[in-house]
Order: sequence, then C-alpha cells, then structure tokens
Amino acid sequence: MTPPSMTDQGRATRGRIVAAAAALIVERGAAGTSLDDVRAATDSSKSQLYHYFGDKHGLVQAVIDHQSAVVLGAQAQALDGVCDWRDLERWADSMVAMVERQRGRGGCPIGTLAAALADTDEQFRTALNDAFNSWREAIGGALARLRDSGLLAADADLEQLITTMLAAIQGGLLLAKTSRDSTQLRIALDGAIAQLRTHGIL
Repeated sequence: MTPPSMTDQGRATRGRIVAAAAALIVERGAAGTSLDDVRAATDSSKSQLYHYFGDKHGLVQAVIDHQSAVVLGAQAQALDGVCDWRDLERWADSMVAMVERQRGRGGCPIGTLAAALADTDEQFRTALNDAFNSWREAIGGALARLRDSGLLAADADLEQLITTMLAAIQGGLLLAKTSRDSTQLRIALDGAIAQLRTHGIL
C-alpha cells in the first residue's frame, strides 16, 4: 500500500519501480528476481527501494497488489458488461485475443504468483486468495445477471459455477502458456460456458 503522505513524485517513482519489478517477476519468477535486478532495471538506488518497500518482501507484496489491481480491474470491467450468453462469449473471445496478442506468453499474473508464493508465505497467500475472491465476485455478478434475466435456472448453484469458470480461466491460461497455443484457453472457456448452459432455462 502506498503511504498516504507520499508526494506525487514519490508515488510516480514507486509506481514505476513496482511496474518494472512486476515485469521482471513475470519473466524470472519472484525467487529469480533480486533487488539488484530491480535497481538495474529502474536506475534506482538501494536507499530508494528500502524507503518505498522496506525489503524484498515488501516489494513482492507491492507487486501482488499491482498485478491484482491491473488484472481484476480489467476483468471487473469486462464481466460487468455480461448480460446474456453472447456477452459471455464476447468476454471469452477477448480473453483468447489477449493470449494471442501475447503469443501465449505470461499466463495469468495472479495465478503465476500464487503458484510460486502461496506455499512460501502466509501473507502472500492471503493477499492472493483475496485477489481470487474479488475475481469470483466479478464472475458471480455476471452469472447473477444471467440468472436474473432468466438465462440460468433460479436454483443454479452459482458458487459451483463460479468455481468452474475460474478454474477454466486459470487452467486454460496455464495450458496456453506452456503450449504457446491460445486454443487451449479457447477449449477450456468453451467447456465452462457449455457447462453453464446446461443450467440454463430451455
């Protein structure tokens, strides 16, 4: 979290360092990214890093916060526009298009951080779990609108369907990342949407 007393210039400098550290961690992993790597990439001093983050733990926490805000902001905005099946399919199309633009690289920033950090640090695990819960809420809002519009049965188990969707996103992104093939994500999302449709009202 950015200290409230920080100047605009300080916030800008801190944000630049966090963004660069996030890019390095995506490329090398948290364990493979040192403070010296971040210093070299940002032309910052050791005193600046310690001023803004305290230590590497604080920097990694800032990266988690940054990646969560970026990913969840985009997902919340996209899912907020889902009101019918076609909207949901367009959301899936946008996810696949993103992976294609990245040529299958990167995967999910939150998922990648969770795989690396959830078993090593309880604070990181909690922050990442909170991020996934926020993503669940965004998916849940979209599914609730489908239900309220009569496209999903009133007794559909939304919590179960939310988990199905989120698992398809994460699994599809991981398979696309390792295969460099966006088709893997397409299959996962199409399968999840097909599962949702089995709970629809004919």
